[in-house]
Parts: sequence; C-alpha cells; structure tokens
Amino acid sequence: MSNTTKNPGEGNDEVKQPNAGDVKKSIENHKQAAQHHEEAAKHHKQAAKHHEEGNHDRAHTSTVIANGHAHMASEKQTDDAKHHAVNSK
Repeated sequence: MSNTTKNPGEGNDEVKQPNAGDVKKSIENHKQAAQHHEEAAKHHKQAAKHHEEGNHDRAHTSTVIANGHAHMASEKQTDDAKHHAVNSK
C-alpha cells in the first residue's frame, strides 16, 4: 500500500502521508505550543492585574515570564513547520 495520496484539485500531484511517528511528533509539538500559549496568556493577564494594582515590579516579572512562554510556543511552532517541510517531500 502506498503512503502517498492525490491532493484534491491538483491533478496528478501526490502528497506523502506521514507515518505514525511523524504524526506523534506533530501532535506533541502542537500540544506543547498550545500549553506555552496558555501559560503566556495567564502571565500577561497577571501582568495587567499587577499594573492595575500598582505593583509594577511584579507586572514586569510576569511580562518576562509571559514572553518566555511565547518564545517557547514559537519554537514549537517552528519545529512543527520544519517537521512538516522535511516530511512532505
């Protein structure tokens, strides 16, 4: 059985179907990216709350933590994009 399929609407072009290991890696990347996005959002909300309360030092700390999580989410998205690019050939 072939691991390629025709791409709908694109004539004879074929798209490689990922194996189970590739799918598992992609799922893990998506889950980790989502978790980091959620953590970033939580810390941004905390930063806003701290600013509202006049606790600007705490707000800055929460912002740094939020930015770290946003960066980690971006790295996971990049990993997944590279994974798709390499495995689509």
